[in-house]
Amino acid sequence: MSKLTKNQKLVADKVEAGKAYSLNEAAELVKEITTTKFDASLDIDVRLGVDPRKANQMVRGVVSLPNGTGKVTRVLCLCTPDAEAAAKEAGADYVGLDEYIEKIKGGWTDIDVIITMPSCMGKIGPLGRVLGPRGLMPNPKSGTVTMDVAKAVKEVKQGKIDFKVDKAGIVHASIGKVSFTPEQICQNAKEFIQTVIKLKPAAAKGTYIKSIFISSTMSKGIKVDPKSVE
Repeated sequence: MSKLTKNQKLVADKVEAGKAYSLNEAAELVKEITTTKFDASLDIDVRLGVDPRKANQMVRGVVSLPNGTGKVTRVLCLCTPDAEAAAKEAGADYVGLDEYIEKIKGGWTDIDVIITMPSCMGKIGPLGRVLGPRGLMPNPKSGTVTMDVAKAVKEVKQGKIDFKVDKAGIVHASIGKVSFTPEQICQNAKEFIQTVIKLKPAAAKGTYIKSIFISSTMSKGIKVDPKSVE
């Protein structure tokens, strides 16, 4: 058996195996056990009591995190010329239509979110093969297909994220950075979890929130007591 490194031993001593911590305790602890030299991302994983194979138990939504994500989100706005000025003013990194569609066809995907208008979807639809696997395809449900592109750009820049339950019944999202204060981490986590709770499908039976874990990039996951988030 390989020996634990100094940092691994530090983590092992601080995180009690099997213990469910309160959200406040977890927010402080995740900062203590993160030893990366860069500002690591903070992730939350919520296991739900749903069967995502059934359409009536799908959980998908959007949430605006009170303190943002701490990440620089690169936004491409594909819109008609009359909406370009407003999109740029709202903070979009790239604004246009045909020229960017051609770039994407050529393999360009150096962006995090694409926002567009309903009238432009006919041109964007054929890009599904490129955008779909990368999670970049605009979708009305996530608010990325809208007439008010400026508002959508602003919300994404301020920390609006979309999420979707995976095949294992887990909802995963990045909710900040290790440099955030414990209070900021708690506020973002609560907002995210409360949004997930509001989206509980009527067809879901039994315990809905089965488990919650918070972790940072390359850190051990910390189990959170769901009751501490209510």
